[in-house]
Amino acid sequence: MPEPSESGPAPTEIRLHQKSCLMEIAFADGQSFKLPYEFLRVYSPSAEVRGHATGIYSWEYLHHLGENQERLWAEYLARMEQAGASRD
Repeated sequence: MPEPSESGPAPTEIRLHQKSCLMEIAFADGQSFKLPYEFLRVYSPSAEVRGHATGIYSWEYLHHLGENQERLWAEYLARMEQAGASRD
């Protein structure tokens, strides 16, 4: 695993679960998160989605997504509902 960055903890383990479509990631600070692929697509830092960036998730950004997953997902679902859009 990579060395911890100055901006946040480094991951200690990453597992991809294809059947359940989620990434499980554990960090050196003891926190671990299960991030669904759809959630990662919604909050992708990719150039296509953000209009800039490198398209790579930083460890710091994945940690941020894990810590804020519940709030961010609720905000996304509310935006979808307001727009009358479907997740299908």
